[in-house]
Amino acid sequence: MWMTDQITYLDAAAATDAGTAYKRRLLELLCITPDQTVVDIGCGPGTDLRSLAKAVHNHGRVIGVDRDPRMVEEAKRRHPQADIRQADLLALPLPDDSVDRARVDRVLQHVAEPPAAVAEVRRVLRPGGLVGLAEPDWDTLTVADPDEDTSQAFARFNAGQVRNPTLGRDLAGLCTRAGFHIRTVEPTPIVFHDFPTADRILGLTRNSSRAVANGDIPQPRAEAWLHRLKAGPVTASFTFYLAVAEA
Repeated sequence: MWMTDQITYLDAAAATDAGTAYKRRLLELLCITPDQTVVDIGCGPGTDLRSLAKAVHNHGRVIGVDRDPRMVEEAKRRHPQADIRQADLLALPLPDDSVDRARVDRVLQHVAEPPAAVAEVRRVLRPGGLVGLAEPDWDTLTVADPDEDTSQAFARFNAGQVRNPTLGRDLAGLCTRAGFHIRTVEPTPIVFHDFPTADRILGLTRNSSRAVANGDIPQPRAEAWLHRLKAGPVTASFTFYLAVAEA
């Protein structure tokens, strides 16, 4: 059940207007040409493999890597002709200097050692190769409501569910320390104006219930907060960072 829910979540996030926009922008920033080898690190169920394959046409190569065997299985089911491998981000199954472009989308926020992960990406990129990274900064999450204390408590709890909640703001530093040259860093506002989408992506109902159980928000306040949000209007937002660096 967890994997089905996780795949559904990843697909839903990618299908939102904000998800579609930032993924398109990251693809533009990577400047992929048809003869290149591209690796999607943390490819999940293969959500973005089709767009990468289209970018390299029939002359290049796309590789998907994910550590979770169930994600790899789903990615292979969706893309039976693709080169998809199960491996950890800290031990990529690729030789040194073997790829032209690397894509790492919402992965580093979850790994135990982001500096080591970025160094491993640096290892497999050819000189002059580019890595494109996309990560949120969950410390910037805001939910508009008259009860600001509950909104802030929810945001703090939400950030606490992620291993590296503020990693987005440090992408430039991580890449620089790994020996990359920074090409661009773009902060991108992600804004939701309808409750169903905000609830699905930010877990307004799910995580406020967990915050109540954890003692972070009193239940009557959480219920009143959710009731107002469901009635609308909704404005919920956070900052997403896109970074491109050159090996």
